[in-house]
This record gives sequence, structure tokens and C-alpha cells, in this order.
Amino acid sequence: MAKLLIENGTVVTLNNSDQLFTPGYVLIEADRIAAVGEGQAPAEVRSRAETIIDAALMAVMPGMVNAHTHLFQTFIRGLADDKPLLEWLAAAIWPVAKALTEEEAYLAAMVGLVENIRSGSTSVNDHHYVHTEPGNDDGIFRAAEESGIRFMMARGWADMNYHEAFMETPDRITKEMARLREVWHGKHNDRLRLQFGPLIPWGCSDETMRRTFQLAKEWRMGTHIHVAESQAEVAIDLEKRGLRHIEWLAALDALDPSVQLVHSVWLTDNELELIANHGAIVVHCPVANMYLASGVARIPEMLQRGITVALGTDGPGSNNSQDMLETLKATALLHKVHTLNAMILLPEDVLRLVCRGGAKAFGLPDQIGSLEVGKKADVVLVDLNSPFAMPVHKVPSALVYNLNAQQVDTVIVNGEVLMRDKKILFVDEAALLEEARQACQRLFKRAGVAV
Repeated sequence: MAKLLIENGTVVTLNNSDQLFTPGYVLIEADRIAAVGEGQAPAEVRSRAETIIDAALMAVMPGMVNAHTHLFQTFIRGLADDKPLLEWLAAAIWPVAKALTEEEAYLAAMVGLVENIRSGSTSVNDHHYVHTEPGNDDGIFRAAEESGIRFMMARGWADMNYHEAFMETPDRITKEMARLREVWHGKHNDRLRLQFGPLIPWGCSDETMRRTFQLAKEWRMGTHIHVAESQAEVAIDLEKRGLRHIEWLAALDALDPSVQLVHSVWLTDNELELIANHGAIVVHCPVANMYLASGVARIPEMLQRGITVALGTDGPGSNNSQDMLETLKATALLHKVHTLNAMILLPEDVLRLVCRGGAKAFGLPDQIGSLEVGKKADVVLVDLNSPFAMPVHKVPSALVYNLNAQQVDTVIVNGEVLMRDKKILFVDEAALLEEARQACQRLFKRAGVAV
């Protein structure tokens, strides 16, 4: 891990004062940020650098957090467009996923992680629920290990009312979590992590939910769950339990700051109050919510209540990409048009959601999410010298409204450069894509899925 100086760029710190330095510099030593400042780096700082990156005409920003995706779905994108959630599951997800092997999971995850890195994500939370082959989880962890990205697996589970190929017994759920905790959790300087991922309220029994939530507390892990994504799903629980999704979690005493509530579209005022009072975190996936016509989450009202909101792409099966810069624009525009208020979310607000909110969702609010001395060196350089953005009058505006993954130039995680000059450094990208294409064809043939 070298000492690396980034200079001459516009540094978007996202610190508590939202400082923006034009120009500014960031010094990285080992896996930490050692200095951040305005203007030219002092001679003493420059003398410590072993490598210097000239970031002129670039934005230097904290790495973004993709707080919810499903990496295996890179092989499924575009397979079942234009369907609502439950029909989409039956048409696209289940037939392919039940045939997935460990090696295919590895390749799909590696492609998905390259995609995330190319779009400026340095941290990814993968809600992985396909355990039809025992090593599928390990294949995805192996891809994360090799890529160098900061990675969290929310190991998904369902124990009732779901496709039989994906349901598990409570004993199997806890046994596999214990194994993955031993093998992967905390490895590589805590870059790889694990948490519980109950899939959906209507697929999780009260007993197993209580059991896994208690175990998560004992192991100091989080819990990551889809809630209230569609009206149909809320109706299922109202009929069976007489409770809406957040009410159910609160009744189980399974709602606290370690819980991430993905989607959270169809919530009542009472449910918003429960989330705010318990300090739980909402993960907003605007593109997927539009893609599946699920609805519009009440994000502005959540923020007014002090609820922490993070952003995710959702899986590439329901997006159909994992471009976090695209997600920034979608977030801002969706809520402007929904509220008919052009001021409802500003670019700076959206950047805070994806970085600071994402850091909280990842369980690392003091480690990532802003460019500050002592924090982890997760840094992204975005090319502003582009016809899509020039002239750049306000850098936060350009990041949210103008740019996409094609303009991400350099990605650094834990002080390691994973992409430089728009070139992925940890894998032969062309060879990976060809291998993945061949593997996907074999998978679809074996699964009996015609395209």
C-alpha cells in the first residue's frame, strides 16, 4: 500500500460542513486518508507521496455505497422486462436461479462488481438468497475478495410461502451463517463482511425471524430485509398476520439501527414513526421501483422525520444496470416530479444519501462516506472534462444531473487502486466478459430458459 497524493481536482468532502475545495488535495497513506485540504498540497505533504495523481478537471469524491443489489442477477438482466414484481419473480428469477452453480455465481458476481466499480461504487451490499448449490455464497465472496471492493453479503433466507427451491429450515440458515462467519466475515482488514438477510416478511416465519435477529445481535451483525415494495406484498401480510410490514417487525422487537429496510414504498404514517423512533435505516432503490411500477417511496417525509436513507440500484434483473450515478439522477428527479416541488431534493442532498447514508447502512459511519482524515481511503475520481458536463458551474450538480459510469476515471478502495484511467486493474475485463457470456448460455440451456 503506497502513499498516494491526489491533487488539482475539485474535492467534494461531504464532511459535516459539506466543504468543497477547488482545487484541493487528498493524501492517502496505507488504507487511510492522511490529509485533505484546499489549494495546492503543502511541500511537507507532497514530500510524503510516492505516487501523484493529477486530478485536474476531475471531481474527487468519497466512494459511493450501493446499499442494495443482487449480483447474481447480472445474468438475468433484460430477461423479463415490463412485469410487476411477483410476475417478474416467476418469469425471470426463479427458473434461472434454481439452476445456478458456484462458478456461475462467481462469474455473475465478478461482472456485477466490475460494473459497480466502473460506476463509482466502492462498497456493495449484496442481498444473496440463491443457495441451491452449497458453494454459491462462497463463489460470490470469492469474487469480492479478488475484486478488492468493500463488500457485505446479506445472506438471504425464506422459510415459508416461497419457491421450494429457495426455502431453508431455521437450522440450515443458522448453520450456514455460522460457517460463512468463520470463513469470510472480517477478512482482508474487515473489507469482507456478513449480515442476516431475511428475504421478505411474507416468506419469513415469526419464530425464525426472532431467532435470526437475536443471533445477529449476539454476533454484532446487521439485518437486511425487503419491506413494502409492492401493494400486493403488504396485502399478503395484512391477510395472514393482520399487520403491515413495519408493524410486524416492531411487534417482533426486530427494529433498531442495525436493520436496513429495503424499498419501504408502501408505508403508513405510523410505520414512518416506528422507523424513526427505532432508528432503522431505509434503502431507497428508485430505478427498480420505477422499473417494476412498484410505487414511490416517501423519501422526503422520511428525511423530515430524521430517518437515515441510503441508496441502492437493486439487482440488475430489475434495473437493468448498477450505475450509481444514474441512481443519483433518478432519485432527485423522481421525487421532484412526484411532489411537484423542484426544490425537494438538491444535488448535495442526494450525494449525502449515497455516501453518508450508505455508510450508515453499511455499519461504518465513522469509517467511510466522506473524505476526512482518519477515514478509510475509499475515493473516486470522476472526469468532468466531458461534453456531457462542460462547462461545469457546480460540481455536485454535474455529478447528479450530468454524468454516468462512463465518466468514472479512478476508483480506490482501502488505499488500493482498482481502476485507473478508466481501466480495471484486477482482472482481464474482456476475458471475464467472454467467460461470463459462455457460462450464461450454458446456465440458460440447463435451466430450460429460452431468450
